[in-house]
Parts: sequence; C-alpha cells; structure tokens
Amino acid sequence: MKNILIIRCLCVVAGESASAAVMADEPVALAPPALQSSTPAPGTGTRYGLFDWLDHRSEYGQGAFPEPFLVDDSDLEENEARLDWLHTAAGSQHSDTVTAEVEKGFGLVTLELEVPYERDTASGQTAQGFGNIDLGARCPFYQYVSPNGLVDSTFGAAIEVGIPVNSVFSKNGEVVPKIFNDLKLGDHFTLQSILGYSTLLGDSGDGGLQTFEYGFVFGYTIPHDEFPLPGVQQFIPMFELIGETQLNKDDPGQNSLVGNLGFRLNLKTIGPIQPRPGLGFVFPIDQAARADLHWGVIASLVFEF
Repeated sequence: MKNILIIRCLCVVAGESASAAVMADEPVALAPPALQSSTPAPGTGTRYGLFDWLDHRSEYGQGAFPEPFLVDDSDLEENEARLDWLHTAAGSQHSDTVTAEVEKGFGLVTLELEVPYERDTASGQTAQGFGNIDLGARCPFYQYVSPNGLVDSTFGAAIEVGIPVNSVFSKNGEVVPKIFNDLKLGDHFTLQSILGYSTLLGDSGDGGLQTFEYGFVFGYTIPHDEFPLPGVQQFIPMFELIGETQLNKDDPGQNSLVGNLGFRLNLKTIGPIQPRPGLGFVFPIDQAARADLHWGVIASLVFEF
C-alpha cells in the first residue's frame, strides 16, 4: 500500500512538471501575430534583371506599343514578319521602296533582318536595286512603372548594321548605335522615341558621313468595345516624326524632318496569326525635306505569330 501511494505521488509530480514545462515553452514557440505579418514573403517583388532595373509589371513586349511605319520599331517582338511599300514623289521624280522584314525575340533581346528593294524614276531615267541588308538587335535595360500603373516607361539600347550589296543604292556600310524609350500613359496613349548616331563606312560617295537620327511615334489605341469595327480588335491612329541632322561633310547642321499621319488595325487572329495592316500619308515638314519629298504614301502589313 505504501509503495502504491509513493508511485501515485511521483506520477502527479511528473505530470505537473511536464505541464509547467509546456507552459514555460509557449511564449517562445508562438511569435506575436504582428511580428509574423511584418516579414514579407520571399519572391514577391516586381523588380528583376541586372541591378533590378526591370519591372515585371511593365507592358513592354505585350503588344501595347503599335508598330511604327517610318521610325524604327523598339518594342520587344517574339515572332513578326512584315512587308512595307513606300511611294514618294517630288515633282517628276518618283520612288518606290518595298521592304521585307523579320523579327525574332530571344528572352528580352529582339533580332531583326530587313531587306529593301528600291526603284527610282526621274527625267525618264530609271534606277533600281537592293539597298543595304540591315541587321539589328535591341534590348531594354531600365523600366519604371508607377504604383497605380498609369506611367509605364522602358529605356533600351539598340544597334543596326547595314551590309552593302554593291548596287546603285548600296555602296557603303552603315553602323547606327541607338537608345530608345517606350512610354505608355494610361490605357490609350503611347509615345515611342528613338535616337541614333549613323556612320557610313566606305570610300564611295557619302562614305564617312555622320548623321544624328531621331524619331517619335505618337499612338492612341482604341479597343473594340469603344470603337466596334467588324473584325478589328484595336484601331490605332498614329502620328510620326522622323528626322536627321548632318554632322560633317559639306552641310553640317542641315536638318531634314518628315511627318507621317496614319493608322494601324490590329485584326482578330486567324489561327496563331494576327494581321496588323496600316496606311499612312507622308509629308515634308522643313525645307530640306521638301527638296526630296513633296508627298508620299506608305502601306504596311505586319503578321504577329
């Protein structure tokens, strides 16, 4: 009997000691809710890339920026084929240029191949042939997106290399490093800007000529529910400015500025392909541009796939 009482006492003491130990450990095991919620979950930031300069929220490369007509494209393109026809006239001189282009995206880098064919007629004489075969690459390096998404701005760098084919229009090579900015404000307005420094390489004609090139593309994207055209997902009125300023040779400082007023239609997809036709009216703005151009028309057909 005595042994049974001793055993019961030991069990009671052991149980109370265990309960006390649990109660003593509780404050250590349970963190206050405020401390738990103040620690952000890993991987929830929107910044990425080199120095975290890029932003996952940006609409760059998602079709928010329309394809320009005359100004170089600066948006990210995954798979694009394009065919343009430009007709210009200045008095009795007429020029027709047909350009085929293919663009392919690899991650954030877009590679481009462009092949133009030109035919000029003046005073009864005709000249025709291929222009430089252009190879290009571009990539964004910094993005800013406002907290409410109203402002979406992407800065990038690009390079274009023109390979001569020794035709009447293609005697010198060309190298053009560029910087660009694609800006989206709100749901409709976009502005694409590009600046370049062109150098012609070679001993023929304008070889050694250096030119500052610039272009601006203003777009206003109207979705189908606001302007219900049959078969059209987006209607985009556009205005372009494209210019160049000669930096050396005979006329340093001479500037030529051309404008283009047009529109592009992003049609409904046909299988995996989305056609994006466009039409524009080209006109000179300053005196130097009027010497080579009185008016022009450009038709563009882009296929996204």
